[in-house]
Amino acid sequence: MNPLAVWSLAAREWVRFVRQPSRIGSAVASPLLFWVLIGTGLSSSFHMPGGGRSMSFLEYFYPGTVVLLVLFGSIFSTISVIEDRHEGFLQGVLVAPIGRSSLVAGKVLGGSLQSLLPAALLLPLAPLVGVPMSWLGGLGATGILALLSIALTALGFAIAWKVDSTQGFHAVMNMLLWPLWLLSGALFPLTGAPRWLALLMEIDPMTYGVAAFRRVLYGPGAALGEGLPPGDLSIVILALVAVAAFSLAAVVARSRGGGRA
Repeated sequence: MNPLAVWSLAAREWVRFVRQPSRIGSAVASPLLFWVLIGTGLSSSFHMPGGGRSMSFLEYFYPGTVVLLVLFGSIFSTISVIEDRHEGFLQGVLVAPIGRSSLVAGKVLGGSLQSLLPAALLLPLAPLVGVPMSWLGGLGATGILALLSIALTALGFAIAWKVDSTQGFHAVMNMLLWPLWLLSGALFPLTGAPRWLALLMEIDPMTYGVAAFRRVLYGPGAALGEGLPPGDLSIVILALVAVAAFSLAAVVARSRGGGRA
């Protein structure tokens, strides 16, 4: 792996991102609007099952909204793979004397930083809805979000490598990632769900990212209802998912078709 190539590609992604303020605004505005409207509308009827402490739906939905920011950012950032192919930049990188792993690492690093920034900016709002937050908790939460952003960006890279249009990419990502987010415990807790739905939530890898994020925010002593995966297990599974997603992206990048016009 070529460190210079990795950082150059990552810096290019970051420069393109900061030069397009509309991308930042759209990535942040949609999840925030989703959080305020749905959170406010359901707060009066929401009840945490399993003997958990009383909390509003705005508070419960806050971690899910932050994860949704990461999800949106990852989708938007990996569209650049398709754009680079159409503009000819990707073909130029593929014939350069660098390995495909450097290409993957650079694109994933740059894209994950893009998806991490809006989510990290939302963390200081946590105390406004009753979510406890300390400097140590903020650092831990940022680390969890970084792992999640790497996993989602690498997965998006692997899909974008095989898809030749932004319309097709959005269709595939929506079909795959929206169900993963909905079943992650971001919108409703695992406790109280029908058994078949609870089983889907348990095998959803994003469930463990959301669970790890919740535990870091609330601390080990917080009562969040029964059924939340253990914190250590959640972090380990999330890290394994990130490694697996990056490995998948590297394998896909070694296949043919990424540089087609």
